[in-house]
Formats: sequence, structure tokens, C-alpha cells
Amino acid sequence: MRQLSIKNYDFKLVLMVLLLTILGIIAIGSAKESVQSKQILGAAIGFIIMVVLSLFDYNLILKFYWFYYVINLIFLFLVTTSAFGSDSHGAQRWINLFGIRFQPSEPAKIFLILFFAQLLYKNQKKLKSFLFYVLCFVLVLIAVYAIYKQPDLSTSIVVMIVFAVMMFVSGFDLRFLLGTIAVVVPSAIIILYLILQPGSDILEQYQKNRILAFLNPTAAEYVNDDAYQQNNSVMAIGSGQLLGKGYSRGEVNSVQGGGFISEPQTDFIFAVIGEEWGFIGASVIIILLFSIAIECALVAKRASNLAGTLIAAGVSAMIGFQGFLNIAVCTQLMPVTGLTLPFVSYGLTSLVSCYAGIGFVLNVRLQGKQIRQ
Repeated sequence: MRQLSIKNYDFKLVLMVLLLTILGIIAIGSAKESVQSKQILGAAIGFIIMVVLSLFDYNLILKFYWFYYVINLIFLFLVTTSAFGSDSHGAQRWINLFGIRFQPSEPAKIFLILFFAQLLYKNQKKLKSFLFYVLCFVLVLIAVYAIYKQPDLSTSIVVMIVFAVMMFVSGFDLRFLLGTIAVVVPSAIIILYLILQPGSDILEQYQKNRILAFLNPTAAEYVNDDAYQQNNSVMAIGSGQLLGKGYSRGEVNSVQGGGFISEPQTDFIFAVIGEEWGFIGASVIIILLFSIAIECALVAKRASNLAGTLIAAGVSAMIGFQGFLNIAVCTQLMPVTGLTLPFVSYGLTSLVSCYAGIGFVLNVRLQGKQIRQ
């Protein structure tokens, strides 16, 4: 720590993260005031973790990368057990351990970023090997399967996107990546076709209904059920117009306050922001979110080694793509996924995990600057 210089600390990134978190806390206060204090506590814990992680050499932390992978799988599979798993809204995604309830799929994204950052860094000479490429896919698919079975399809998709970005950035032979895409895209189309067939059991029924409701949002069987939240979310955002209706704190004259969006403090927090803060407020959230992702990508370019590059690139992809998917759901560009909006939605596990990811990015920035000097 004596070698670190305060001038190399990325205060711009910290400022953007704090500002986005504060705006999220304000929005949560309107969506569901009773959980606002918990979000403030989560932000404080996350900030402390971020600062601590930013000051330790990530090269030392990465030495235990196999431990992160194994402990991650243990937590993910414990979710499915009756002794530790906790059910909510038809999905078993939470775990109760020593009196602490958290969602393992959120820190799983950070654990997997750290694991593959070190695995690819230590095996740079094998990046042209097809067998090593297959091994990496098998390792990530084990974790993705554990997440998918909760069921949590949306987080599984985010993990695969982050993994694909890290594989691309690492310098893997493009022929492997293009070959994978050539297989995955047609397969995805075929699977989607099969999913939509009557009697299909590839997805859970509620997941299938979400896709059908997205394709037919005005159909009688979906308009008051599976398409209900998305339809009202679009209505809420549109009603905000340029400047918004103002901070309502659940007043019945608002779409979310009138109960037309259930649990607006989580997946549909962007609808609350669009309604109350209008186009300008929603744009500020989008600009801050993707500015954070871009800043992380810039840190990746300045990293001292491949491991640091992959950590920053992975966190950038996680925040950027998860933010995009959440906003796409709220604006009815994609089926409902159940993903939170990073640093904005209510959810302590998600918030703390995002802060931990930023802590590692700050660490990469510090170490990279020091080595170049």
C-alpha cells in the first residue's frame, strides 16, 4: 500500500457510482419507502468493501481463483436444497446461511470474473488451443446450469455474455468464437421455436408465458397477467414526458403508486424514474450507467497484465449488459427477465456485488498506473 499513489485513484469512477446509487436510493424511497433505509445500509457496506478491495493487489487475490470457483458452485447448488434454499415468487434463488439471507447468483458473477481472469492469464499460451477453449466452456456451463435451475434464466444469460466478452478480450482464436456463434445462433432460433410449441417443457411455464406475453402484449390471456407490468411500465415512462410528474412517494395518481406495477423498487425501478423524473431524469440514469461501463472498459485498456484487463472488461460487460437488459424490459423491448438495474434497484446482494466489482476495477487502475511509472 505504501507504493500506491492517491493521484492514481479513479475518483471519477467512484463519483459516478455514488451519484447513481444516491439517485437509486431516492427512487426507491418513492417506490417503496419501507426498504429505503436497507438500501442505504447496503450502499454503506458496499462502499466499504469497494474501498478495501481497491487497496489490495488483485494479483494476490487472484491466487485463490480455484477456491472462488469451488465455493461459488457450493453456494449455487446449496440454493436448490431444502435445508438452505429460500423460495420467493416461485423461484428458489436465495440462501439462508448463519442467519444471513442472500442471493448467490449475484456474487457468482464477480467470482466467475475473477476465476476466468486468472485462468486465462495463467494459460495465455493455450489461447489457441481448441481443447482449452472447450474446457473453459464446460467450466462456465456448470455454473450457468446451477443458476438456470433456480430457475434464473436472465442471470444465466448475463453470465454467458460476460464470459463471451472475456473470451474475446483474452485473445482466443476468432475461429473458435465464430464457430461457436455459427452453432449457437441457429440453435437458439430452433430452441425458441420449440419453446413456443404447445406442451413444450424446455422452460418453466412462467418463463414461456413471459415470452408469449412479450410477443402478444394485447392478447386477452396476457394483457391482465403476464404482460400487465410491462404494459404499465411503458405507460408510466411515457406519462412522465420531458420533466416527469415529480416525486410522488406512492401517491395513487401515479402508475406505480396506484399498484399497477408490483415490486416497483426492484426490476421496474426505471419505470418509476421515467414517470417521476421524465425523459431528462431517465437519460441521466442511462448516461451514468453506461459511463461507468465505459470507464471500466478504459481501465481495462490501461491494465498492467491480461488478468487486470479481463477483470475490468468483465465488470464493464456485467454492468453495461445488465443495465441494458433491465431498461429494455421496462421499455418493452425484451421479455420480462427479473434482472435488477445496477446500483439503482433495491437488492442488497446485487448492490454489494456491484460495489465489489468496482473495487476490483479501481484496484486494476491503481496497479496499472504504478507499474507504468
